[in-house]
Amino acid sequence: MAATASAACVLTAAGLTASPAAAAPATTAAAGDAPEAGQSCTTADLGTRHPYIKTSEVSPTITHFKGWYVTEGTTGTHTVNTTTQTTISVSVGLNGNVEGSFAIETLGKVGASLGLNVQVTYTSTSSVSDSITWNFGQPGYYGLYKGTKKVTGTYGSLNCNRVQQGDGSYALKWVKGPDTGSYTTYTTLEEGAVRCEDKVPANSIMAKAQTLLDCGSATAKHAAGPVPSAKATAARHAAESAAKATKSAKSAPATAPTIRAALTCGTDAYKIAVPGKSLSWGAPLLAADSVRLRPSTIFSAHLDNWRLCNVTEHDGVLEASLWNWGNGGCATVAEQNAANEGAALMTAPCAEDDLQRFYIYRDVSGSGKIGVQNKYTGYMIGHDRYADGESLRQYSSGRQDGTGTYDLVKV
Repeated sequence: MAATASAACVLTAAGLTASPAAAAPATTAAAGDAPEAGQSCTTADLGTRHPYIKTSEVSPTITHFKGWYVTEGTTGTHTVNTTTQTTISVSVGLNGNVEGSFAIETLGKVGASLGLNVQVTYTSTSSVSDSITWNFGQPGYYGLYKGTKKVTGTYGSLNCNRVQQGDGSYALKWVKGPDTGSYTTYTTLEEGAVRCEDKVPANSIMAKAQTLLDCGSATAKHAAGPVPSAKATAARHAAESAAKATKSAKSAPATAPTIRAALTCGTDAYKIAVPGKSLSWGAPLLAADSVRLRPSTIFSAHLDNWRLCNVTEHDGVLEASLWNWGNGGCATVAEQNAANEGAALMTAPCAEDDLQRFYIYRDVSGSGKIGVQNKYTGYMIGHDRYADGESLRQYSSGRQDGTGTYDLVKV
C-alpha cells in the first residue's frame, strides 16, 4: 500500500482479524456469555471449565524494520525489503497450535477485556511479507517498519464444584480452580515510516520503531537507499537470543519422574461410572492401550476398580492420583500427547508426575457425581460417545454436553 511518509502508518491486510466473538466456534461461549466465579452451575458442568484472565500486558513490538535514506531527486514510491526484527506466534498454555475451544475462548476473553482485536487462532508474524511499498514525499532518514501490539499474560480456569453455604449446606458454584497458564497473542499488524524528528504518541508502535533509528546519523550525508542501524541490529540479536533460549527450554528433555516407593491410598475402591448407565472406566491390560468404557462383570479382574491416592484438598477441590487395582498403574496422559485435544487417558507405573495427578470436582453432599481434570494439562476427562470400548480422552474445555460428568461409586 502506498502513502505519503510523514509519521504515518496503515493497517496491513495480512494482519486483519475477525472479532473474537465472530472467530470463535459456535459451541464456544462469547465472552459476555461465559460464567463468572460465584454463579450457580449444574452437575452437567462438573466436567467442564471456562477461562478467566488473571493478568494482561500489552507492549508495542516491531516485527520488520529497515533504515532508509531519501535524497533530493529520489522521493516518490519505493518498495523496500525489510529485515525480520521479532517473530511472535500465538500460544495458550502448553499448546502452540491454539487447539481446542478453551484456547479460543481464552483469547476471545483477552480481546474483550482489553478492547483489542487479537489473533484467536494459531498464526505467526514470521509468515508476513517483508516488503513495504511507501511513497516518500520529502528527503530524509526514515525507519520503515511493520509492527503490532504483543499481548501476554496469565489465565485461570473456572470449574464447577460444591461450595459450603453459611447454613452448612452445599451448592454447586463456578469457582476459580487450581489450573493456571500463560498466553501470547498479538493485534492487527500495521506498517509505516517514521523519521527521527517526527512527533509520535508515546508507547505506540511508531514510537517503538523510532527507537530503532540511529538518529545521530540523520544529519550525515547518505546515498539514497538502505542505511544500517546498529540499534535495530542489536535489538534483533537480543530478540533472536531470547527466542532460542525459549525454544531450547521447551525442547529440553523432561526430567524423569521420580518413582514413588509407595502410594498412600484410601481403603475404599471405586468405580468411575457413567451416571445412570452400566459402563465405567476400565484400565487396560496392555500398556499401549487406553482407559476405556467397559461393563463391570465378574470377569473385570478389578480393572474397573480405582483408589484415590496421595489425596490433598485445597478450597474444596480434591487432588489425587488414580490407582487401578487390576493393573497396578496410575491414570495418566502420555507426555508426548500432553498438549493434544482428544489425547487418550492411559495408565503407567505410578510416579511423582503431575501428568498422573488429577483435580476432582464434586457434586453436593449425598451425590457421587464428579468432574476430573488433569493437573498438568488442565484438560478435563470425557468421552466422545457412550459405547463399550470407547476411550476416555482429555478435552480442553471438557464435554459441554455433560458427558464429562461421572459417578464415583464405592465398591
